Order: sequence, then structure tokens, then C-alpha cells
Amino acid sequence: MSDRNSFDLIVIGGGINGAGIARDAALRGISTCLLEQADICNGTTRWSSRLIHGGLRYLEYAQLGMVYESLHERETLLCIAPHLVFPLQLLIPIFRNSQRGRFVINCGMWLYDLLSMRKSLPRHEMLTIDEALQAAPGLRRDGLVGAATYYDAQVVFTERLVLENILAAREAGADIRTYHRVDRILTRKRTVRGVRCTDLRAEQQQDVSAKVVINASGPWVDRVLEGVQRPLRRFMGGTKGSHLIVPGFPGAPEMACYLEAASDGRPYFLIPWNGMYLIGTTDIRFDGNPADARTEKQETEYLLTETNQFFPGARLTKKDIYYSYTGVRPLPRMEKKTEGDITRRHIIKHHRRFAKGLYSVIGGKLTTYRHLAEEATSRIGRRLHHPKTECVTATKPLPGASVDMASIDDLLSACAHIGAESRAHLIAVYGSRASQIKDWVESHPELGEPICPFSHAIGAEIIFAFEHEFATTLADVLLRRTMIGLSPDQGRAALPRAIDVARKHFGWTALRADEEERRYLREIARLQPA
Repeated sequence: MSDRNSFDLIVIGGGINGAGIARDAALRGISTCLLEQADICNGTTRWSSRLIHGGLRYLEYAQLGMVYESLHERETLLCIAPHLVFPLQLLIPIFRNSQRGRFVINCGMWLYDLLSMRKSLPRHEMLTIDEALQAAPGLRRDGLVGAATYYDAQVVFTERLVLENILAAREAGADIRTYHRVDRILTRKRTVRGVRCTDLRAEQQQDVSAKVVINASGPWVDRVLEGVQRPLRRFMGGTKGSHLIVPGFPGAPEMACYLEAASDGRPYFLIPWNGMYLIGTTDIRFDGNPADARTEKQETEYLLTETNQFFPGARLTKKDIYYSYTGVRPLPRMEKKTEGDITRRHIIKHHRRFAKGLYSVIGGKLTTYRHLAEEATSRIGRRLHHPKTECVTATKPLPGASVDMASIDDLLSACAHIGAESRAHLIAVYGSRASQIKDWVESHPELGEPICPFSHAIGAEIIFAFEHEFATTLADVLLRRTMIGLSPDQGRAALPRAIDVARKHFGWTALRADEEERRYLREIARLQPA
């Protein structure tokens, strides 16, 4: 077997946990290969609420350690990815019939602040009725007794956070292989030896060897383990979460809102996001194929009805929805607990009984991915007897944060071929790496023209995504690189111009262009709510 297919570590899964582990392992000098069955960030991570938060509601379950860990990691991400992760102010309206009254919420807020001592974000404030209505004029007045405000953080483009971890892993020496489906875990004498996988683009099967394999495939964990366990055991008990994307509406608040659903008391969010509003999430048990999860009619009605009760002037209907998205949380199997009671704490399971050196990541949350990766990589290092190397991911900036954003703005401003709105878009998506796109525009001025009327993305990004960011299809580019596909029209207006750029610079045939267009339209079709 060639060295190209022999590693110390194989990471299965290109979501946030797999990307974080690959980055940490590669930075510590562990020979690493990451295998992803589709594109980077094409599963659970992409369908989150896009929050970097401490988990305020976990206080109710006395999970203080988890809240402390989350708040600490929130501060870390604000430092290593300031171009992607931003402070977010949230409002908690308190009503007379709320399950959690003013006293309880105030106590929770003080504990939240205490657990995040030495944080960079402001402390909470308790508001009167008038102050609450000033913060959110469209809020229902009937029964309102006040509100609380506090800060967490938001990652507008979760896809980019995953990608930058992947880029950092590659820079540190990791081998990244997208569209590689793992078909089987290879073992010998109850010890892992690697995996058998299929390169879906070349339609070729190959064996990749490694001393350690970590299954970070999210809700697909059990499927990856099939054929290895005897007897078969299920570790995953995922729940489905759906979100609606809607335009601004009469009385829409300028800050995010943490709301308590009147029908069942569940907390959910209304969040300003990408020039629109994100409403979610639901929490429904799901045992099917995670790729088949869709927003169902009852979820759509639930989120719209609850939001209209809090903001009577909104009068949102299904016709107002730009699109929706749904993901399956990779939670541990706990059949006797309600959906909200299932822990979000991660578990790193070593399958030593049937495959020493094979690990699975069960559970976890976006906010704590870096700490999970540190823990997993340290365990892997011990297993490999790897020389002790300090973890640097808590202090080393991600690639797009390598240079101060003000200097990048000045650099882009000096390019006459990139407009102000496009400059803002480039910095929000690429951070300091926007300078590389600017270099393309300097030599090809026509590529500085906006191709999307909503995001103001430019043509040079199409080329950049294919050549430098692991993109294989136009859907990869529009939905998970340039963020064009997250616009109100899901990139439909930009699609012809993006194809035109690819045809001119990559020599696409008419047949290739037609197939890319059809593939893209099929992928965004799944984002329409029932």
C-alpha cells in the first residue's frame, strides 16, 4: 500500500467536529486523513441555529459544567475567529403566564454571568415594560411584565467556520478527501486497521490504512459502525430541528429574541440573520436517514403561530417564508427522556471490545467543537504514543483571522474594480483571505462585477472556491463557499452568471453547465417547507 493511503489517523466526517479534530491532530504532527461522503459542511452543522452560546436553558438541568465549558469556548471563538463569530444581544420577554418568571430569569442571568467571569461581553440587564417595548416595539403588550437582555454570539456562516478549520488542517499537512464514502471499517484481531471507501467522483473503491479511526459522522455514526459491532448496538438517538427564514416584518426586533412557546413552553429563537430573520428551532425525534429530514407542515405552523403570538403585527404566513432548513442533532440514544432532556454533552466512545483504536463522537454542540477536538486528539495521541505536543487551537487564529480586518478593508478599497457592498461581503465571508480574491480581480477586472443582487458576491469567488476551497460542484460553491445560496432567492438570480464565469474560466461544456444547473436546483428544492 502506498504512503498516500497510509496514515496515523483517519477522521470520518467533514462537519464541525471532524474538521476541528483534523485541524488539531494535524497541528500536533499526527498524520491525518479526513474522509467526507459529500461536500464539507453538508450535514448537521449546516442546519444549526448559527449560535455560539453558553446554553442558558441547560442551567435548568443543573448542567453547570457544560454551561461553563460553552461560555469559555464562546470567548475562545470570539478571539480566534472574529471575522466569523460576533457578539449577539438577545432579549427575553417575560409575560405574566410565562413558565419562567422575572425572579427565576434574573437568577439565571446572574448565574450565567458568574459562570462567564472575565468575559469580553457585557453583563445582563433586567428591563421594565417600557424598556422592553423600546427594545422590541412590535412585541405583544398584553401580559408583558418586563424583559431581560444578555449577550451570546452568532456565527452567521457556519459553513465558513467548518471550512476554515478544514483549510487550517490542510495547511498543517492533513489530507482532505471530499466525496469519499466510507463503506466499511477494516479490522484485524479486534484492532482497527483503516477503512474501505469509495471515491464517488472517480467511482473507485480503495483501502486507506490508519492506526486510529475516529467516527465523527454525526447522525450517521451508527451507519458507519454497521458491520463492525457484534451484536449491533445503536448509540444515536437524534432529534430533528427545523428553521424558517423570513423577511423583516412590521414590528420586527433589531435584536435577537429568546422566546418561550405558548403551546408547550419550549424555548426557541427569532434571530436577525443575513439581512433576514431566522426562526427556530423544533425538537422532534427522528430515526430515519438524516439526509431525508425535511421541514414538515406541523413544524412550519408551530413556528409561525408562536411568532405571530409574540409579534401580532407580523402576521406571518407560509407565503412569507423564503426557505427553511432541517437537520438531525447527533444526540446519544436516551429513549426514556424527553427530547429537551437529552444531554448535549459530547461522548467520545472507544469501541475497544470489537475494534481497538476505533472511536466515535456522540453528541456535542457547535459551540464546544474546539474543546471536543482537543479532548479527542489528546486521547488519540496517547493511543498512538505520539510525542506530547501542546494543543494550540485555543490561541491560533483561523486562516481568515490572520490579519486585522481594518487593513484588509483598506486593501480592498484600493481596488477600483470592487464596489463597497462587495467589499463588505468579501470580508464577512473570507476575512483576511479576501485579499487573495482581490488579486484575481486586479488581473481580471471583469471578475469584480457583482453576480448576486442580494449578497453582492463577485465572479472571482467562483474561481477561488473551485481552486482553493475544495469545491467540486456549483452547489458547493453557491451554498457552502460564497454564501450566495443563502440569499432570499437562494441564488437563483446569480446562477446564470456563476455558470457563465465557470464556462469562461474552466471551459465547461454546455452539457456540464446544464448538469450543474440541474443539480443546484435539485439541492435547493429540498429547502422548501411543507
